[in-house]
Amino acid sequence: MDKRKTNGGHSTKSTGVDKRKNPFKQAVENAITDDELVKVIKTLYALALDGDVNAAKEVLNRCLGKSIETKDVTIKDDRHVFSDKDLEE
Repeated sequence: MDKRKTNGGHSTKSTGVDKRKNPFKQAVENAITDDELVKVIKTLYALALDGDVNAAKEVLNRCLGKSIETKDVTIKDDRHVFSDKDLEE
């Protein structure tokens, strides 16, 4: 069975660069030790506690996940579906 039918007709195969994979992740893991990473995290946390808003945002984003953007949309539409003439008939 063609699985694309349940996927809105879109291909399930990735074309080009797979954006879900970060090619630099392994390089960063090889370049930094666990102790160094802990020091970076503690420094960022200390900056957040001292009032650095950007550091606080980063700590919260990493701990809680980034917040989902929501939009409140209000539509005011005074058009009538039927004209007065249609209602008289």
